[in-house]
Amino acid sequence: MSATDPGKGLREAASAYYRSAGRFAWHFARGKLRGDPAYRLILEQGLLAGCSRLLDLGAGQGLLAAWLLAARSCHALGRAGAWPQRWPAPPLLESYTGIEINPKEVHRARQAFAPAAAALVRMLHADILDADYGSPDGIVMLDVLHYNDFHAQEQILGRARAALSPGGALLLRIGDAAGGQAFTLSKALDQGVALLRRRRWLPLHCRTLGNWQALLAELGFSTRTVAVSRGTAFTNTLLIGKAA
Repeated sequence: MSATDPGKGLREAASAYYRSAGRFAWHFARGKLRGDPAYRLILEQGLLAGCSRLLDLGAGQGLLAAWLLAARSCHALGRAGAWPQRWPAPPLLESYTGIEINPKEVHRARQAFAPAAAALVRMLHADILDADYGSPDGIVMLDVLHYNDFHAQEQILGRARAALSPGGALLLRIGDAAGGQAFTLSKALDQGVALLRRRRWLPLHCRTLGNWQALLAELGFSTRTVAVSRGTAFTNTLLIGKAA
């Protein structure tokens, strides 16, 4: 890793999982991990510290699993340049369960993590509305809830709260519907991505940041926010919730 780009080696290590899943999966991983600041922030700010049993809702091809496994390997090397000195130690992942409704993405993930990481990574083809959440100590939802209507959002978050023990962590990325032009751009991009992935137009159900915070408080979460729009034209925010 260079001083100007401390995440380069980590991105390459995470993307390498997808070489066995085909060129599309590999190139997508490289591009997403380079362009999406949320992954770096998760490690740089220790947003999943203490989480060892992770549930990823709307997991796609399991990029978060690859990222955290690569982080553990890079940190364990213990030599200069392998891990940014100012970053905290990554979470010690004992199990990762990803739930994804798109069967092609599930297939790519299963190819990527078999056989080397199959004992740690489980990918399920299911709808997050009715899938079994198990007993995680951390739940991540990146850009997924707004594809569900408001009632379904409340159901999903309620099930997440029920699955987490007191002190468990929820990491939720949302677009602030009060974000003006930047939010409009973000919403248009998400609708375009949904059209490409699901071959149909999906309405988006968005809330203001204040409304998201109020909903999480009603469900028993204390929250704080982390801006995640650095280097982008969007208004995305990470909400980090702790189960009371």
